[in-house]
Amino acid sequence: MRRPVLVLVLAAIASTLVLAQSDRLDYQTIGRIRDEGLNRSQVMDHVSWLSDVYGPRLTGSPAIQQASEWAMKTFTGWGLANIHQERFAFGKGWSLVRFHANMLEPQVQPIIGYPREWSPGTRGTVTADVVRVSIASDADFSKYRGKLAGKVVLTQPTRVVRLLEGPVILRMDGPATLEAETTPVPPARGGGAGIGGGDAAAAPAQNAAAFRRALDDFYKAEGVVALFDRGSDSDMAAGGSDLSWQTQRPDGGTLFPSGALARDQNAGQNVPAVTLAVEHYNRMVRVLDKGVPVKVELNVDTRFYDETTPNGFNTIAELPGSDLASEIVLLGAHFDSHPYATGATDNATGSAAMMEAIRLLKTLGVKPRRTIRIALWGAEEQGLLGSRAYVREHLADIETMALKPEHAKLSVYFNSDNGTGRVRGVWLQNNLAVRPIFQSWIEPLRDLGVTTLSPRSVSQTDHVSFDNAGIPAFQFLVERLEYNSRTHHSNMDTFDRVQREDMVQQATVIAIFAYNAAMRDDKLPRKALPAPVRGRGAAPSAQNR
Repeated sequence: MRRPVLVLVLAAIASTLVLAQSDRLDYQTIGRIRDEGLNRSQVMDHVSWLSDVYGPRLTGSPAIQQASEWAMKTFTGWGLANIHQERFAFGKGWSLVRFHANMLEPQVQPIIGYPREWSPGTRGTVTADVVRVSIASDADFSKYRGKLAGKVVLTQPTRVVRLLEGPVILRMDGPATLEAETTPVPPARGGGAGIGGGDAAAAPAQNAAAFRRALDDFYKAEGVVALFDRGSDSDMAAGGSDLSWQTQRPDGGTLFPSGALARDQNAGQNVPAVTLAVEHYNRMVRVLDKGVPVKVELNVDTRFYDETTPNGFNTIAELPGSDLASEIVLLGAHFDSHPYATGATDNATGSAAMMEAIRLLKTLGVKPRRTIRIALWGAEEQGLLGSRAYVREHLADIETMALKPEHAKLSVYFNSDNGTGRVRGVWLQNNLAVRPIFQSWIEPLRDLGVTTLSPRSVSQTDHVSFDNAGIPAFQFLVERLEYNSRTHHSNMDTFDRVQREDMVQQATVIAIFAYNAAMRDDKLPRKALPAPVRGRGAAPSAQNR
């Protein structure tokens, strides 16, 4: 069924009577964007190519290079300009070649699991006894010295598997969702800088990292065959943006591996590491607790890729502007994913929404005043590395806050992450000067569910790189649905979890925001330039945290 388009005109006209500082909007073009975007969307085709064909897209792997080549070919077919990659140092690439694991004793059971990224292989199929090890401090090493050679080690105790008692799907229509998003975060909890963190947490984190390295070295020296874990100690995942509500993870074969191994010159020197389904992991622990031996068969086959040329890259294209062509409206989403599924909701959806937004504008033949640039970032999952590299190269050194000429030309950065849901608004990143502007922009979109402008500063995705450099940078407030409970960094992040109607809305809303930003007389207002903060701008090492 075709969506109502002209109804937005009456709502928009009425809204301008009460919005004293609203922008002058081109409602005719907004209507055309809505019509094309809501009725002839190609966004799900983009998602399918990125996830079904090219997923997963781990930075440094052949798959992400293939995905970028497909995106650039697609951009060329649409008639975009300045299509290219911009490369940055990353470290060794990695991909999984094959994997299987079976419990052989006391009974046969195929094991659901996945090797952690940058895990080395087992050099063929191995059969080994399983032991449970508990090393919590340096004093514990002596208990196991000389006892682990040729063994597979279970590194955690069991975790209770509950019925699905908590919320699993998060729609922002009920209590404590949209209302909570509009409440400023208390200063003690407020959205931080995203990269770097405070000094208070630095020492414990450094100590923990040193202990993990010592533990890895111990397992390697002792001749351990492989390490098995079952992921997080909790089945509850935070809703995001520093909110109190959570969603429950369903377990049932859904894995959330965490903690990548080294990708620097030491890549491949660790013991192979595999995350298992909690139910299968728990069974082994319970059997061992009964004094019954457990034996497994395991084959982990992985491949590393040397960094002869930089393994990291961003993929760039442009819709050229007209009278203000030297000024930029930047659309971005991270292109990379973890390797555990196909990277559908994290973040083929965001990349596809940005691609579809720029396709809509090009298809309609709009003539933006400012150039609209799309950037598909690499290595977001390793610490926003792609967007940080872009900021260093084009905009500023945020350790000294020395600005480059392009800094003054970038009007705004819009980011899409957090999954497949509808856009419900924008996090303002404490840039309150944009509120009346964005308020006028969302009036013609209220019937699509876009209603909320939250003052919150949120972190942990690529807009932070630009916000740290003093650029107006905004993450769209997207309904998370199953993002935190089922798909985020899991082995079930597949195309089947993507919601078509929501993605169609998301791409359409983003296209309208991009068009409005490109057409207004002035660039969007900026916050005060941040003070330099040591440690936030330097290129991170290739040692995964």
